[in-house]
Amino acid sequence: MRFAWTYHDEVPIKVRTFLGMNGVTRSLLVVAKYHGGDILLNGDHVWTVNLMHTGDTVTLVLPNEEATDRVDSCSAPIDIIYEDDDYLILNKPAGVATVPAHHVVTADSLVNRVKGYYQRMNYPDQVTHVATRLDKDTSGIVIFPKHRFAHAVIDQQLKQHRVVKKYQAITSGVIPANHGLIEAALERDPDSFVKRQVGTNGKYATTEYWVKQRFTDATLVDVMLHTGRTHQIRVHFNFLGHPLIGDQMYEGPTGLERQALHCYYVKFFSPFKNQYIELTCELADDMKAFLMKKV
Repeated sequence: MRFAWTYHDEVPIKVRTFLGMNGVTRSLLVVAKYHGGDILLNGDHVWTVNLMHTGDTVTLVLPNEEATDRVDSCSAPIDIIYEDDDYLILNKPAGVATVPAHHVVTADSLVNRVKGYYQRMNYPDQVTHVATRLDKDTSGIVIFPKHRFAHAVIDQQLKQHRVVKKYQAITSGVIPANHGLIEAALERDPDSFVKRQVGTNGKYATTEYWVKQRFTDATLVDVMLHTGRTHQIRVHFNFLGHPLIGDQMYEGPTGLERQALHCYYVKFFSPFKNQYIELTCELADDMKAFLMKKV
C-alpha cells in the first residue's frame, strides 16, 4: 500500500519528523525501511533523515501483510456496519468471542470470521487486526483496521481517549438519578482469573451513564466509558447496586441468557479520508425483546 503527503511549510523538515506528524509510527518506519517497503521523496528512495522542502511529496510504501497459519479461517457470516479501504466495522452477536481462545482447536471468533472474509474477498492485506474488543456475551460494534497503518492510527486515538464508544445496558432495579458518574478503582478478584472487583489497590476507572427509560424492576441506560478496564461497566453497575440483567458473574438477575450490554455507537477520526467516522448499531434483538415484555 502507498500513502503520500505533500509538505506545504517553508521551513525544511526531516522526512521522519513529517511522517510522524502524519501518524507514521517508528514501527511502520522499520517495516518500510527493512521489511519490504520503501520511503520515497518525489518518487526517489530516501532515508528518514533527508530534508523535505516546500512542495515535496513523500510516499510511504508498506508491503502486503500475509495471513498467518496460527489463526484459523472460519466461513461463518459477519454483520458489516461499515467498510472502506482502511476499516471494517462489525456488529458482533452475543455468544461469539472477539478473538479466538488459546485452548480451542477450531476457533469461531470474529477474528476467524474476518480472516475467512478477507480470503473470500482476496484482499491484499490478510492479517486480521482488531482495535476494539467486547466480552463474548456483549454485543455490538467492533473495529477491525484493514492494514497495519490503520491499526497504528486508531491505537493512538484509543490511548489518547479520542475514540468515543457508547453502550446501552439494562440494569436490575430502578436507578433514581437521571445522570451519574461512577468512579471506583478496579482490580482482579483474588479468587478468579477472569472476574474483577472494586478495590482500593486497583486501577482508576470512571463510567458515566444517562437513564433512558425506567421500568418496574429494570432501567435502560446509555453508558460512556472514560477509562477502558476489563468488565468495567458490569462491575461498576454491580457496585452501584444495579447489576446488569443476565450477568451471572456479577450477581445480575435472570431475564437474558447473557449480560444485557450492547455497544451501539462509535466515533473516531480517519486521516485516510480526513473525516470522522460516526456509526450507530441498533440494540440487539434479545435486549429489545426483554424491554418489550416490560412495557
